[in-house]
Amino acid sequence: MLIGRLVIALGAAALLALPAGAQTLDGTLKKIQETGEITLGVRESSVPFSYNDENQQPVGYAIDICLKVVDAIKAELKSDQIAVKMLAVTSATRIPLIANGTIDLECGSTTNNPDRQKQVAFTNSHFLTASRFVSKKENHIATIDDLKGRTVVSTSGTTNIKQLTEVNAQRSLGITIVPAKDHAEAFLMVETDRAAAFVMDDILLSSLVASSKDPAAYVISDDAFSKPEPYGIMLRRDDPAFKTVVDKATAGLYQSPEILAIYDKWFAKPIPPKGLTLAVPLNPVLKKAFEHPNDSGDPAAY
Repeated sequence: MLIGRLVIALGAAALLALPAGAQTLDGTLKKIQETGEITLGVRESSVPFSYNDENQQPVGYAIDICLKVVDAIKAELKSDQIAVKMLAVTSATRIPLIANGTIDLECGSTTNNPDRQKQVAFTNSHFLTASRFVSKKENHIATIDDLKGRTVVSTSGTTNIKQLTEVNAQRSLGITIVPAKDHAEAFLMVETDRAAAFVMDDILLSSLVASSKDPAAYVISDDAFSKPEPYGIMLRRDDPAFKTVVDKATAGLYQSPEILAIYDKWFAKPIPPKGLTLAVPLNPVLKKAFEHPNDSGDPAAY
């Protein structure tokens, strides 16, 4: 009888020694615990959110946020031995790689919208941007209607190319739309006069112009294809336990002074590899989003 009680007591002690929630872990948290690693999807040219530095190492604003989330996951699982793997993704591959479990978090410049929420989940928004176009000043392309009959590029698999396609049809502009594999390739097409304009999120266009050979040669349109839209870090759908940890981590970060330091690091100070400064101050709308974190894909929620 005494031995039986001892066995029960030891069993209970062993359960208490396990990480919090370990007895019922499932989904992504279970996967991370069992494999001892978490995989982040990163981009190669989404400056300053997620891109490669001079050493071809992934850096950026969204990556810094994701690494804070990783710290929270380690704390949740009571393990500091979890390895962080980074896997390059593109606009076309990022959603499938989240959905099939290849990557656990996508750390980049992905727009959160209702269509995408049918395939993936998002945590609290970390940026707001509008879809505009960049062109060479010498071509005097000021408005969306000025794109009529021209060749315009956008990145494959983005909301921007969808918006461009819709506006092209609605206004009968006769635009020849060319998909590019990534933002760098798309901007190069404008730089080399193979396209008259590149439609993309305005903050990404600003970074591409700032890092170009001749920033003064380009202009970003005032005309926009969209209202300001939220960026979010993607994770798998139907995984409430993992989303709870990620949401708590991002909300805590955004409501702390630490997010202001991270923002300042990437948008107000010189960034690698060329030491360029984007000089994009924190606007009141994003400041409000930080104070009241949410994962809505509706621009009206901000």
